[in-house]
Amino acid sequence: MFKKILIANRGEIACRIIKTAKKMGIATVAVYSEADRGSQHVELADEAVLLGPAPSRESYLVADKIIAAAKSTGAEAIHPGYGFLSENESFARRVEEEGLVFIGPKHYSIAAMGDKIASKKLARDADVNTIPGWHEAIEEPDQAVEIARNLGYPVMIKASAGGGGKGLRVAYSDQETFEAFTSCRNEARASFGDDRVFVEKFVEEPRHIEIQVLGDAHGNVVYLNERECSIQRRHQKVIEEAPSPFIDEATRKAMGEQAVALAKAVKYQSAGTVEFVVGKDKSFYFLEMNTRLQVEHPVTECITGLDLVELMIRVAAGEPLPFTQADVKRNGWAIECRINAEDPFRNFLPSTGRLVQYLPPPVTMEAAHPMPEGGGVRVDTGVFEGGEIPMYYDSMIAKLIVHGRDRAEAIARMREALNGFVIRGISSNIMFQSALLAHQKFVAGDFNTGFIAEHYPNGFSSGQVQHEDPLFLIALAAFVRRKARERAIGISGQLDGHGAQNQPELVVIVLDREGNYQHHLVRIDDYDAVLAKADVWVEGRQYVIQSTTPLGETLGTGTCNGRPFTAQVERAKSTTGGASRGESPLAIRVTHNGVQIEAIVMRPRAAELFKKMPHKAPPDLSRFLLSPMPGLLVNVAVEVGQKVRAGERLAVIEAMKMENVLVASQDATVGEILAKTGETLAVDQPILQFA
Repeated sequence: MFKKILIANRGEIACRIIKTAKKMGIATVAVYSEADRGSQHVELADEAVLLGPAPSRESYLVADKIIAAAKSTGAEAIHPGYGFLSENESFARRVEEEGLVFIGPKHYSIAAMGDKIASKKLARDADVNTIPGWHEAIEEPDQAVEIARNLGYPVMIKASAGGGGKGLRVAYSDQETFEAFTSCRNEARASFGDDRVFVEKFVEEPRHIEIQVLGDAHGNVVYLNERECSIQRRHQKVIEEAPSPFIDEATRKAMGEQAVALAKAVKYQSAGTVEFVVGKDKSFYFLEMNTRLQVEHPVTECITGLDLVELMIRVAAGEPLPFTQADVKRNGWAIECRINAEDPFRNFLPSTGRLVQYLPPPVTMEAAHPMPEGGGVRVDTGVFEGGEIPMYYDSMIAKLIVHGRDRAEAIARMREALNGFVIRGISSNIMFQSALLAHQKFVAGDFNTGFIAEHYPNGFSSGQVQHEDPLFLIALAAFVRRKARERAIGISGQLDGHGAQNQPELVVIVLDREGNYQHHLVRIDDYDAVLAKADVWVEGRQYVIQSTTPLGETLGTGTCNGRPFTAQVERAKSTTGGASRGESPLAIRVTHNGVQIEAIVMRPRAAELFKKMPHKAPPDLSRFLLSPMPGLLVNVAVEVGQKVRAGERLAVIEAMKMENVLVASQDATVGEILAKTGETLAVDQPILQFA
């Protein structure tokens, strides 16, 4: 077995690999860019080597620097994680040529499966079901349009070396195909250094289901059941689960056997994933093979009890698989939510900056350790409170994984874990994840890869989420306000009989995103300061709330009518909607089960006077094109004086490895260019002004 390995990656996956290596008694070497100098994976490793500047093309993608780091530290093997050089055939070959071991498949397997065009041909030769399409590299957008017409819309334009949703578009018309071809080539060239693109038929109402395979150097290959990865946005996975709620035992077996046949055809050694698109009639077609560890591998670990990273290391060291296909288990249900640095209320635009507050839910499962009885909660992350989320890499903050006895228990456990996940300083998609888990079609298992596009066609807004008991949020806001008032009176030093008194009647004013105010009359009876307990009445409904969480803590726990709850309660930094911005000493923000309210709690007379307060309209910024995210301005597509039509391209911003195209919302004339190509933009920074 290896004595020391180098992890050629960063973030949560580097931390994940280090945990298994430590369990196995293997020393670890981390590599890092200047942007990651103080990162968690650097702290966890036994040694760390600086690679270079922040951009990945100058650090994590430079094979020479990584190999030099391995040699200088005495590492015997390199684990690439996922992304970066993990599926780079030339890197894997170089590692072997330098006398090191690549903890992954052999370079010839990567070459065979990493090229999506060649892999389709290999799959057909191995009798694996494939999708109709043009599996040769396409040189011009006009050729792509012609092929798409012949196949029939919709079609999928894909980069041959693509992965992670990059270099991939779905097109429903000639114009969309033309534009998608150009974007795919640009993204593929920037991300993978390979701009070859092909076209294939898009299966409508598809599900994305993948099979985990594992092979060794002795000819043994097994499949470790499937993962359901259909909940996607822009072809990037959002929620993954194992097993799939859709396929039956016969389909599982057929998919698994085809995946094994393909892995054997390329002499696969290590962990890998064969991805399939599955139709509503359970017909399935090969998409691609990911010759690496997948982001979503923890859900497979949960239901099988296997440590995939450990098995990768043992296979790379020449050991045979310690089990056969008949030994593979499927126990319970696991779900993974990707917690990303993005703003769901601004069409999921990237969010970068400092993690002012980072408090994950209590962890009861750990990577690289046996599964506890009854499952639990696991968090795989590479961040910490006070750390930075840089713009140079992907948007993942953490992976939240739960395991339960069945799907219903796993969903309930995940919703509670999301309630207890606190992130401040940057935006995250936690509320969106909560909304997805509560959606009746998700709960029923009735979804496909178009689920998010279908149910959230105009992006995500809080109004799309319905709380199962919205008055509970009102009651909790009133309870917290009463608790704060009791503390204030208790420490004010007032004379007995002459101090301020708490009145049972209150009004909770909820501010919606349209600037409308909803007044709720609340009565609080039998407040017990010692037990921190009270009867809260809202519109005739009683809520007996008890919570000893100290004031000022964002995460609040307690019971309501005898049932435990976890919610996030904090002082709101500003009012919302049409109200003038500025901190209000009475504003309280309550977040629970994907729903967030901002409330002002007042006495009835103050609430009446509040209705008479004037409202200040927000400034009109419609004459400006503002940067919706921090990022690099890579292109300004218009000139001063140019007339543009609605939908026409104005600028392109690159952030977190994705190309974001900004288009005109209406017909206009460009008056002034306010930012230069190559400039790093801040959120809401003006790019251009319309005349």
